[in-house]
Amino acid sequence: MTRAAASVEGVRSPRWLRGLILGLAGLFYAYAVWNAVAHLVSMAQSGLTGLGWVTLLFGVVFPALVFVFATAIGLRRGVGELALVLLAGLGVVAVFWLSLIGYSILNMADLVVPSA
Repeated sequence: MTRAAASVEGVRSPRWLRGLILGLAGLFYAYAVWNAVAHLVSMAQSGLTGLGWVTLLFGVVFPALVFVFATAIGLRRGVGELALVLLAGLGVVAVFWLSLIGYSILNMADLVVPSA
């Protein structure tokens, strides 16, 4: 390894900056979880089938899984790359959330227990 490569690898960003980026991204991911919980509660008031519970509970867990995965990938990289990985993960969560909303609206009969 050359001296230039060693000196570039030796330069690390401050821990507070990594913490700030992770904290801000964590708030956005927590907002996605909060929306999924609110949607689950509103759909559960009508009564959910087993498929409805599994689908909507996965919508609650998915943002947390993506956050952990993106954090695991991004922590070994620079601050800018960490922010980009977390932003890309948030984009994946947003696409999944819109798909879940569309699915739950279009397939309401499959997710909700029919009333007698």
